[in-house]
Amino acid sequence: MARNFLTIALPKGKLLTDSLEALTKIGIECQEVSEESRKLVFPLEKAQAQIIICRPTDIPTFVEYGAADIGFVGKDTLLEENKDVVELLDLGFGYCRFVVAMPEEKVPPRLPDGKFDLSGLNHQRVATKFPRVAEDFFREQGMQVLPIKLHGNIELAPRVGLAEMIVDIVSTGTTLRQNKLVEIAPILEATTRLIANRVAYRMKHERINELTEKLRQLLGKAH
Repeated sequence: MARNFLTIALPKGKLLTDSLEALTKIGIECQEVSEESRKLVFPLEKAQAQIIICRPTDIPTFVEYGAADIGFVGKDTLLEENKDVVELLDLGFGYCRFVVAMPEEKVPPRLPDGKFDLSGLNHQRVATKFPRVAEDFFREQGMQVLPIKLHGNIELAPRVGLAEMIVDIVSTGTTLRQNKLVEIAPILEATTRLIANRVAYRMKHERINELTEKLRQLLGKAH
């Protein structure tokens, strides 16, 4: 395949629209790309590229192993998957926050500075899709927790006694409130990132750098 030909991995779901819009604005015509299609690979001959559509959690793997040269992926997924890729740019969209939350009737007491006292949660169970992120956060507090990995309905776990708390990503906090959960600690904020395969970044540096700079300029204009 040509040296300047790029395979771009994009995530299924809510990030796909913003990802395609960004690529279109920098001159990569991808009108044919649609999650509704049964196709998973979309050749873009004019742009000397192809787009592949993947599950968001798989994108770091596709990029690490070179099945894709670059990819768009949430920082939350990037942290959890911990793959050996190059992070090139914060694309700014797909904002969410990692938080620790508990049932409102079980929240710990507050410290003088107004923060919740997490010390009583040492060695407790935490339900999450992100066990690595959860463990890293509590380790930084000098604590250990027992992560229980779930793939959905995280909010249910404390209500039925599966775990004392959850670590999850939130956008507005509505789901937490609906399930009578209270945020007791922020962990970090996450947005979509542009990542690259390490070998491709060396071999196709000019092409990848050009695309990165166009996206950087686009973000500059947007702000």
